[in-house]
Amino acid sequence: MGDSELLKERTIRDFGDQWTRYRENEGYYASPDLLQDIVEPLLPVGEIRGKLVADIGSGTGRIVNMLLAAGAAHVVAVEPSAAFEVLGRNVQDAGAVTLLRVPGEELPAYGDLDLVVSIGVLHHIPDPSPVVDAAFNALKSGGQILVWLYGREGNKAYLAFAEPFRAVTRRLPHSVLAAVVWILYPFLAGYIRLARHVRVPLCNYLNSYLGKLSPKQRRLVMYDQLNPAYAKYYTRDEARALLETGGFVDVSLHHRHNYSWTVIGRKP
Repeated sequence: MGDSELLKERTIRDFGDQWTRYRENEGYYASPDLLQDIVEPLLPVGEIRGKLVADIGSGTGRIVNMLLAAGAAHVVAVEPSAAFEVLGRNVQDAGAVTLLRVPGEELPAYGDLDLVVSIGVLHHIPDPSPVVDAAFNALKSGGQILVWLYGREGNKAYLAFAEPFRAVTRRLPHSVLAAVVWILYPFLAGYIRLARHVRVPLCNYLNSYLGKLSPKQRRLVMYDQLNPAYAKYYTRDEARALLETGGFVDVSLHHRHNYSWTVIGRKP
């Protein structure tokens, strides 16, 4: 098994540990308003209604339930990690859901899906090309893929601090990392309060997203940032190429809150 495969296996294991520790989806973190904030203006949320959709990297089912709340006719939820059990419990009353415990590249080639989404997932996969290929094959002609990725642009100050710090925290046992998050949380809370009055780095992100979350959800976001074995921050050109090299056309990008990329493309 090569280094890339080992890193992929570890990433799946790490997220399984994370999502079995942080199980709940509630408040703004799981709201239709947040889905709208992620997918628009590239995909009007009303266009999800009646669609056959796949969600790659479903975790605890947060995005699955958002898609159903937006009117999706059916959602194929793909999750390879130990969080699959949590996913099943969180969507068991949702109705039109197919649960698949497989990695994204094993999404079946249905050929009739209207939409494939992958939100906050592909930037944790060392080689996401097979996942993009699987999405292409699962979609019908004219179907769309929408992905949300960490952005390189707008994160220079954050990455100067986070990348060296994460080199240490990603090696910590999960219980120790959770304790570190609790220790660091007061500093984040203070920074969020400061961002309401002063234009600090990432103030758009803090005011439009992180500041709307509960303390528990903010700690989850911190854990999510410090935990993964692999995380790539995409430039605009890299984000576009990710879909175009997979055969998608009419690729458009939105620089969401100046720190991330929402990207959409269409299968010819």
